[in-house]
Amino acid sequence: MKKGYWVVAYQTVGDDATMKSYAELGGVALKPFGVRLLVSPRGEITALEAGLKQMTVVVEFDSYADALAAYETADYKKALAALGPNVKRDFRIAEGA
Repeated sequence: MKKGYWVVAYQTVGDDATMKSYAELGGVALKPFGVRLLVSPRGEITALEAGLKQMTVVVEFDSYADALAAYETADYKKALAALGPNVKRDFRIAEGA
């Protein structure tokens, strides 16, 4: 079974309270899926070619199906709501090779 990944680049981020609330709620939502954080939002980014230097997060799931399912849970929807309208992200769910 191929792994699944969330690849998220933040175009705009919220204030500290917004991002902390999202992180806490998101952590609760993703815990049952046993995810692994591969790229931390606090990690350094080097943008090349057409890339933009944006906060980036990569999360690994045991399967692509789990990555899809996690996004649709009620708990994750609560986390998304905590981001509010001012946080803009390029969010992709990708199947591993």
